Amino acid sequence: MSWNIWLIIGLIGQSVFFMRFMVQWIVSEKKGESTIPLAFWYLSLTGGLILFFYAIHKKDPVFIMGQSSGIVIYVRNLVLLRRSSVDKKLTAMKTAQVQT
Repeated sequence: MSWNIWLIIGLIGQSVFFMRFMVQWIVSEKKGESTIPLAFWYLSLTGGLILFFYAIHKKDPVFIMGQSSGIVIYVRNLVLLRRSSVDKKLTAMKTAQVQT
């Protein structure tokens, strides 16, 4: 790929990564308290992956290490949120069965 394509990829990755803060800010303002919405983690992962591949292209070990560690954290938070969601649904189903 040409240099211009990689520049565009890098800018897209940085834009997606930045959008996570905008989403977090908007949701927090609407709720009137600081909160981290699910979209924050998906935008973090998407932007982080794009920037990770950009860093590989640039052969920048510092950038690669920073993005790769972030990706692990984003995936782990999404797994924890999914697990919590499933646990809440199971608890709600059990409660509904007991009440009937």
